[in-house]
Amino acid sequence: MTIALVIAAAAAFLFLLYRGHGYWAWSSAAGLGLVSWRISETETSVGVLVVVAIFIALVLVFGIPALRRTLISNRLMALLRPLMPRMSDTERTAIEAGTVWWDADLFSGRPEWTKLLDFKVRPLSKREQEFLDGPVEELCRKVDDWQISQERELPPHVWDFLKQKRFFGMIIPEKYGGLGFSAIAHSAVVTKVASRSIPVACTLMVPNSLGPAELLLHYGTDKQKEYYLPRLASGEEIPCFALTEPHAGSDAASSRSLGVVSRGVYEGREIIGISINLSKRYITLAPLATVIGLAFAMKDPDGLLGERKDLGITCALIPRNTPGLLIGERHDPMGVPFPNGPITGVNIFVPLDYVIGGKEGIGRGWRMLMECLAAGRSISLPALSVAAIQMVTRMTGAYASIREQFNLPIGRFEGVEERLTRIAGYSYLMDAARVLTCGAVDAGERPAVVSGVAKAYLTDAMRSCLSDAMDIMAGAALCRGPRNLLSRVYVAAPIAITVEGANILTRSLIIFGQGSIRCHPFVREEISSIEAKDGVRFDKALFQHFGFVCRNALRSLVLALGVPTTVPGQGWKGFYLRRLTRFSASFALVTDVALATLGASLKRQEKITGRMADALAWMYLASAAIKRFHDADGPASELPLLRWSCDLALWTIQEALCGVINNLPNRTAAAVLRILVFPLGARLQPPRDSLAAEVGRSILDGGEMRKRLTQDIFVPDGDEDGLGRLEAALELVVSARGAQRKTQEAISRGVLAREPIGTLPERATSQGILDADEGRRMSLAAKAQEMAIQVDSFAPAVYGTLKG
Repeated sequence: MTIALVIAAAAAFLFLLYRGHGYWAWSSAAGLGLVSWRISETETSVGVLVVVAIFIALVLVFGIPALRRTLISNRLMALLRPLMPRMSDTERTAIEAGTVWWDADLFSGRPEWTKLLDFKVRPLSKREQEFLDGPVEELCRKVDDWQISQERELPPHVWDFLKQKRFFGMIIPEKYGGLGFSAIAHSAVVTKVASRSIPVACTLMVPNSLGPAELLLHYGTDKQKEYYLPRLASGEEIPCFALTEPHAGSDAASSRSLGVVSRGVYEGREIIGISINLSKRYITLAPLATVIGLAFAMKDPDGLLGERKDLGITCALIPRNTPGLLIGERHDPMGVPFPNGPITGVNIFVPLDYVIGGKEGIGRGWRMLMECLAAGRSISLPALSVAAIQMVTRMTGAYASIREQFNLPIGRFEGVEERLTRIAGYSYLMDAARVLTCGAVDAGERPAVVSGVAKAYLTDAMRSCLSDAMDIMAGAALCRGPRNLLSRVYVAAPIAITVEGANILTRSLIIFGQGSIRCHPFVREEISSIEAKDGVRFDKALFQHFGFVCRNALRSLVLALGVPTTVPGQGWKGFYLRRLTRFSASFALVTDVALATLGASLKRQEKITGRMADALAWMYLASAAIKRFHDADGPASELPLLRWSCDLALWTIQEALCGVINNLPNRTAAAVLRILVFPLGARLQPPRDSLAAEVGRSILDGGEMRKRLTQDIFVPDGDEDGLGRLEAALELVVSARGAQRKTQEAISRGVLAREPIGTLPERATSQGILDADEGRRMSLAAKAQEMAIQVDSFAPAVYGTLKG
């Protein structure tokens, strides 16, 4: 009987704790334990009575909220309040900006996978698809990227076409003359255009990202919308947004540009307006902009608008012809010729009506910026990264198939194959993340944390894969000219890494720093209740948090030991969902231990927060890959790509969590975590060579997977230098593979001389080794191959004039 009760107590404890019922877990187990003890005793001793009394007291203290608050919570809140770092208004606004979405599930320790798998990503509408197939395709055919790189400007006919077809009004509703496109359509347009020309893509990205149109749509007055939005949609007005300064880059709240409320003369009459002094730099489209969105600190020292002196960050729209505004000079970002430059101004005087949102918008600029940053991070920069990786996939897959060394296509060498694997795998993974993130935006989310993940990790992956592609294509990627598309994309990569918040800061401070407060189920409530001195709220959040930690500790241990958990999927999909569920619990546990042991200093422990960001980001990327595979009904052809993506993600998550545990200053906490998170050791490995080979070879020889992985980019005609000739040569080389094998066998048997190589098809045909059609195909393939692998060269006089 006693043994049965002990087993029952242990089972009840584990079951209730696993389900998240911490209070009932320990109280039920303790109660059953006491019953077992009492049965084993022949008579009631004083010890039993004392233990029973303590048990009843603890049950009452922890089970009655009023008593618990008096004895525990209020005292703890008083102790914690002086230790809590003061949060400025700008920090609070940044943390509260946007929405939480799937990232909250990943923080929960128990993701609701059906929510993700049942989520419907909005497809392109008929009108959006027609725009992609029509004006976007036509724009790509009009663009000569090499010419743009040499002339350092977009030609007038490209500007005219962009305006005529309303490319600058993709996010502006149709009632204002725009296209009113969804986020996924916006992303698809940027992806295709960027695959043709980075300067053209950057030019159309800015008006459709964080800028005047985006801010006006959400915060502008009716009068401002009716005036500006139709003009922005038609291209009559070219916008830019001036945020970054010499002393305020990612820390935009430290802006030194200052607007002072004062009296002045505007259009011949005295008004209360704003006198602005500003110094901005790195402003895309600034040299050509006709209206400038401006962020500045606003003050009212004379109290002309009220009692407040410091009004906060404010956003306004300033016409280019405003007296005192200096604009037109250009920066040269990596030689990539898109308009970018500084804006300065001395004693610019503008009316209060210029503030976005009018008087109601004064001081709300920081919130506007934080809430709208998700557009650039969720849509534009991931689209640019996907365009680059799909171009790389298309080009290297073709080049590695037609370029031969030692009588073998270079893609068959394992060293090259290793790089091709990363390129193909990341192409699958990155596009999955792009589509899922845009789907969230189309569903009404402003995913602050997820958008940071998409921006930072997709742009970093793009840079890595571009380096792989440069190695594969070697001299063909180094020698600039019309044939070489890769070098111009490679040079532009650091731009995407830097803008919209540098990746170093995004990884080490924003993703986990913001996510740990916004996405955590209890931390935000605990902080705000302490600030508000609300004992009831703090008590509730604190003890729910305690149960949350206990649940995740047990789940982390149990799942790491291989105990199965229910997920909505079978086969490999189910396998990876279970592994991610395990890591979600471990991530949540490590987060809480890091917060508890490091406290306010965690914000300065950027190596630890960076690793935590890596774990969260790769959980999201793996989720996106599984979602893509699920939405495609699990095709067998995609399974190697899914497995490679998830194996890489799981291994990276493991290494990130190991890095955190190994470097926690509190070594006792680290030792406990190591037992709960890795009881069997860190046993996961990156993708196996056999799987990697399957992924790398999938983009060789013009296979179907290569086309599917690059379906979003522009592919030129076969007579165009660069990708066009590569495509044409690939088709001919693949069709001549059989003939080539026959000739190689004949050479090996000594019945056909290798040299002269130029006449090999004709000699093989004349000797009856090939039939006439095979000889013709082999000859055409050899000529196309020769043309495709050639690089550009220039006469000395021309070489001296080359730019960019």
